[in-house]
Amino acid sequence: MATLGFVEYKDASPEVKAVYDDIMTTRKIDWINNFWKALANDPATLKRTWQDIKQIMGPGTLDPLTKELIYVAVSVSNQCGYCIASHTASAKIKGMTDDMFKELMAVVGMANETNRLSAGYQVEIDEQFRK
Repeated sequence: MATLGFVEYKDASPEVKAVYDDIMTTRKIDWINNFWKALANDPATLKRTWQDIKQIMGPGTLDPLTKELIYVAVSVSNQCGYCIASHTASAKIKGMTDDMFKELMAVVGMANETNRLSAGYQVEIDEQFRK
């Protein structure tokens, strides 16, 4: 259960309903997921987070699938089960295959391993990388 519970659409303030409506319109869906319903306990945080997500995950130089793959990778590294589930589902909608997911997990695992080794050994950065 979410720490402060969920704010359902029917119980939401007009300010929260406006954000919910924008989420559903933007994503072309007819429901609000638990992440947004939990954040709705603080309407300012809900609105700010939605605006940031909409801007960052919207059209840009990176294609939508690449953005979702990055989101999954970071979520795995941060061990956020909710975000892993949510963004894996979104990545699948955007074209991620099972083989892509397996390769992504291999890269995430390798990056985490070598990051920790480099940090543990306190490896100095090569001058060539600074150019």
